[in-house]
Amino acid sequence: MASKGKETATRKEAAPSNPRGIPYAPFVDKVEDYVASHADVEPTLRSFQEMIAKYQFMEQNLQRRVGGLKDKLPDIQKTLDTVRFLKLRKDEHEPIETTFELNETLYAKAEIPPTDEIYLWLGANVMLSYPINEAEELLSSKLQAATTSLSNCEEDLDFLREQITTMEVAVARVYNWDVVQKRKDKEEEQKAKETGKGKDIEGKPGG
Repeated sequence: MASKGKETATRKEAAPSNPRGIPYAPFVDKVEDYVASHADVEPTLRSFQEMIAKYQFMEQNLQRRVGGLKDKLPDIQKTLDTVRFLKLRKDEHEPIETTFELNETLYAKAEIPPTDEIYLWLGANVMLSYPINEAEELLSSKLQAATTSLSNCEEDLDFLREQITTMEVAVARVYNWDVVQKRKDKEEEQKAKETGKGKDIEGKPGG
């Protein structure tokens, strides 16, 4: 019954989460709130280590996502800058002379006439045409969404590192509690043996 009560308490403490739903790690102030005897130590340590593994898994996923967003943001910004440049030149009569990349080492010259239509790659080999104003709005919204997502991911990474540290401290406290309790039990056992020997000596008849 005591163990079930402790599990319920653990769940209640773990319920709060950050804005993206990542749960807070339980802060172990008193080990006795989680461990009542030596039998509780191993399951508690296992539970804490599983939580650390989950946090580390989320951390790895977020690190990959941050890397992807950091790669994507400059491309979105560059495309948006190009669209805005073309928008400024759409009322002019002279074409724009430029070069475009055919592959990593090969470029070709091109002339771009004034235009009010833009073709954007959407991914999965899909390209759509947009009026230049709509293209600017779409890219602006994508840039803002990616920037917000990157900020949230970096905030979540900091949060996860804090929770991992909290859980590592919890593991250390439970382990140290177990070491101290074992030492106390051993000392008490030794005292009991010595007390028993003393009584045996007192009870023996004199020579």
